[in-house]
Amino acid sequence: MVDAPLAPVRTTGLNRFAWVTALATLGLIGMGGLVTSHGVGMAVPDWPTTYGYNMFLFPVSQWVGGIFYEHTHRLWASGVGLLTTILAVWMWVHRTEILSRKWLRVLGVVAFVGVSVQGVLGGLRVTLIKDELGIVHGTLAQLFLVLMFAIALYTSRWWPRIVQVRESQPWEAHRWWLTGLAALTLLQLVLGATMRHQHAGLAVPDFPLAYGRIWPPTDAQFLETVNQTRLDARDFKPITAAHVYLHMAHRGVAVMLLVGVAALAWHLRKRVGSKHVLTVWAYGWFVLVVVQGLLGAGTVWSNKAADIATLHVVLGAVLLVYGSLLSLVAWRLTRATQPLGAPATSNKSVTLAMA
Repeated sequence: MVDAPLAPVRTTGLNRFAWVTALATLGLIGMGGLVTSHGVGMAVPDWPTTYGYNMFLFPVSQWVGGIFYEHTHRLWASGVGLLTTILAVWMWVHRTEILSRKWLRVLGVVAFVGVSVQGVLGGLRVTLIKDELGIVHGTLAQLFLVLMFAIALYTSRWWPRIVQVRESQPWEAHRWWLTGLAALTLLQLVLGATMRHQHAGLAVPDFPLAYGRIWPPTDAQFLETVNQTRLDARDFKPITAAHVYLHMAHRGVAVMLLVGVAALAWHLRKRVGSKHVLTVWAYGWFVLVVVQGLLGAGTVWSNKAADIATLHVVLGAVLLVYGSLLSLVAWRLTRATQPLGAPATSNKSVTLAMA
């Protein structure tokens, strides 16, 4: 049986819904950051109920203290799960030229599975009281966020026409550089999630030095002295040498990321000029990395103030999405020879704007 020709239906509604879902996912990461920053991940000790209530019927009058952040996080997660489910179904049944590729519709199914797994991991983190599950939960949240923004990009009417862009060679030539920086950002976020859930955020309480040195001591006598003076710190648990190494690794990768993005922007400026769209995106990337570094420093200087630490988490997620989408564009320009949908209009160039 031969499928009927696909109707040339515009996907504007679907694409807008995909962007809303992606942004809601970013908001969910921010809410999760608040839960961890305030140290209230166990404020609600049961799951999927909330103090014995159906999650959606828990009295608003009892949304107080840490319960507010944890319960709101659960409700927000449920909302993202609903949005993702609708998006997956919509992508599967809404047959258009853009969605004619089965792999794109399969991504919707992957997203549905991913959000379901995330919900279960979040619940097990509470019922099993395992920090290790929190690390996995936080890492998969970042990957899920990238997937949702990728779906939003893939379902846009702009994506099939991207190959019409002129001066695409710089994108193709730097695709591995862009991909490497995106991967480095993911590594940095994994280190950050591990550090937060292992209570190593203040394992080194000063910046830019570390206990007044370039590299802090980690001998047993020094750590014993440090632990005796940590009673006024938010991360009150004793630290170990592993905590210090983890903290310093997070700082080290941050420096690598800053240098890598700066080098990319400088190289592009020399090769294709400061007005090329990829150079402009690289400039923006560098600015975001600098701001992220300042937020990281502010987290240490403020004794891990919850709002600053959460902004640090959210901007880290934005940086991962930023680098990942740039990488996807570069690989699309490298591999594709024609648009997925309508015929190319060779006399016109497409402006690379993701807005």
